[in-house]
Amino acid sequence: MNVISEARRHNRRALDEQAGKALLAEFGVAVPQSAMVAGVGEVDQKTKSLTFPVVVKVMSPDILHKSDAGGVKIGLKSAAEVESAIRTMMQHPAIAAARIDGFLIEEMAPPGLEMVIGGVRDPQFGPLVMVGLGGIFVEVLADVSFRICPITRLDAQQMLAELKGAAILKGARGRKAVSQEAIIEVLLQVGGENGLLMQHAADIAEADINPLIVSESGAVAVDARFILS
Repeated sequence: MNVISEARRHNRRALDEQAGKALLAEFGVAVPQSAMVAGVGEVDQKTKSLTFPVVVKVMSPDILHKSDAGGVKIGLKSAAEVESAIRTMMQHPAIAAARIDGFLIEEMAPPGLEMVIGGVRDPQFGPLVMVGLGGIFVEVLADVSFRICPITRLDAQQMLAELKGAAILKGARGRKAVSQEAIIEVLLQVGGENGLLMQHAADIAEADINPLIVSESGAVAVDARFILS
């Protein structure tokens, strides 16, 4: 059973983060190595296959914004620190009152530039794909570019060139240049002819990969949210 069918079976209107990343991985998008635990008792065993430092995130259908609820802790260097973080999370009122599916433990992504890739199904045009620089660029400046799916490689290249902050990708203001090819590949995996948004056009109302961490050598989807139709 695929992750969308499983979510519908539980009457959920959205994929949780683990399911969303599993869907991305099906289409070739890189995601962090991870493990899911029900509670502190499973942490020691489940983290043996992970490389520290890690991040831990609460997983709950009642919590959309995990950070606001106190449900995210980064830079944890041992199983003991993960266990302590989970115990602390469970004391936050928003988490204590919520239905908890478990806790997602993930390897930290390498440092890089934050990008956003998203999608939405337009009533008239069908699936649209979007790319933008993350952080203040998307939140305040709305520095994004859209195309109707399916996109081609040339479309993806033009989308990046249209961004007001395009020079940052090339290493402006003392930054290291990042792999534009890695961003283009993710755009095609999401919005290309055989991409996620086309293959699941009837199922996905909104998609949000935020952030996609892009380095000199690749791109990793650190967070993912999918709203189902």
